[in-house]
Amino acid sequence: MGQTIMAYLCVDGAAEAIAFYTKAFGAKERYRFPMEDGKIGHCEMEIGNSVIALSDEAPELNVVSPRKQSGHSLSIVMDVEDVDAVWQQALDAGAEVERPLKDEPYGRAGWIIDPFGHRWSIMRTNPSFDPASMGMELPA
Repeated sequence: MGQTIMAYLCVDGAAEAIAFYTKAFGAKERYRFPMEDGKIGHCEMEIGNSVIALSDEAPELNVVSPRKQSGHSLSIVMDVEDVDAVWQQALDAGAEVERPLKDEPYGRAGWIIDPFGHRWSIMRTNPSFDPASMGMELPA
């Protein structure tokens, strides 16, 4: 069995988003479903060992990109070996810093906003992190 959950992103400009994710994160396109109007109805891409899907906006189906909304309801987390290299690659591809990259007890992490309004947390988890050390509750 593969991954259990797949993120599905709605973007204003899916073809440009595919190019950005390829450059920023090394995404590999699996396939796409082009619509008659030139938009992309569905695309799947592999990033590392995960798959994400995306499509152009479809306002008639109430599918709109983050740029049409106020704020973020989700962040996509990428846990990578070389967080600094992936961070710089994303910035070079056109991402903007929302929360600078820094060392935290849970690992090295920062937030970027891609050109399509999605928040990405780029991080490397600290394998010795103890959630209780930050006052987090653990299940009984």
